[in-house]
Amino acid sequence: METRLLRYFVALAEELHFGRAAMRLSISQPPLSVAIRQLEDQVQAQLFERNSKEVRLTAAGDHLLPRARQILSLTSQAVRETTDVARGVRGHLHVGFVGSSLYRGVPQALEAFQAQHPQVRVDMLELNSGEQLQELQQARLHLGLVHSVQTPDEIASQLLMEEPFMVALPQGHPLESCARIDLAELKNERLILFSAQVSPLYHQRIYQICQTHGFAPEIRHEVRHWLSVLSLVSLGQGVAIVPASLQRVGMPRVTFKPFIGDHVVSELLAIWRKSPANPLVTALVGHLQRAIADLSA
Repeated sequence: METRLLRYFVALAEELHFGRAAMRLSISQPPLSVAIRQLEDQVQAQLFERNSKEVRLTAAGDHLLPRARQILSLTSQAVRETTDVARGVRGHLHVGFVGSSLYRGVPQALEAFQAQHPQVRVDMLELNSGEQLQELQQARLHLGLVHSVQTPDEIASQLLMEEPFMVALPQGHPLESCARIDLAELKNERLILFSAQVSPLYHQRIYQICQTHGFAPEIRHEVRHWLSVLSLVSLGQGVAIVPASLQRVGMPRVTFKPFIGDHVVSELLAIWRKSPANPLVTALVGHLQRAIADLSA
């Protein structure tokens, strides 16, 4: 059943006059009469009683009218919502994130995005970088917020921010009084680090930083989450090399110190599937870039 026929039917049912209905529809009367006959043929019922003096709805027409209005309303709504999805202002996104992104302005950026896009629902799922990549490849995530990862050809990436690494020391550590620390001074320290299985590139990056300063780190504890790293530091179980933003956690009995000289930075990347293109993902990535840059300025 064509929505055009229903639209013509509703106009005539409301006007109960062929001339006025035709004028309202910006057509002439003959096409309107043809359309009404076509609709009556399709529903196999007479919808109007008409004579030279008046037009009236039959019982069948009276039954069809509210349903026709509902169909036209739903059709119009579907068109609007589909257009909004194509414009990137409506939809539902599943976004993965690493724990450190919570301290890098991501929650504030997402809150602002949702305020600007009230028709967009964003669901967050904490996963490590490798898990997010797998979920993207299996189309269970729309967007991932990760540390440095090696992405396959079908995955796009965008750098959102980079920041220096710092050393996290337990309270009372001999290096606590230093304003800045030479990374080589960690040679004999027990290092707390992400598991190589959880974040292989991050694990490798920290290991390589230490090697460039003349030592292979003694890795005593390997964990899955940043809060676990800082908790172990606070308990005196070792030291950790962490992104500077983790200072915002406010973990008690932990001191953060910058390193002497320039070192490899910690990165936060957005990753997503190149195909099929999703305008809402594009809109969110652009918003995250601007919002995080503003917060970092």
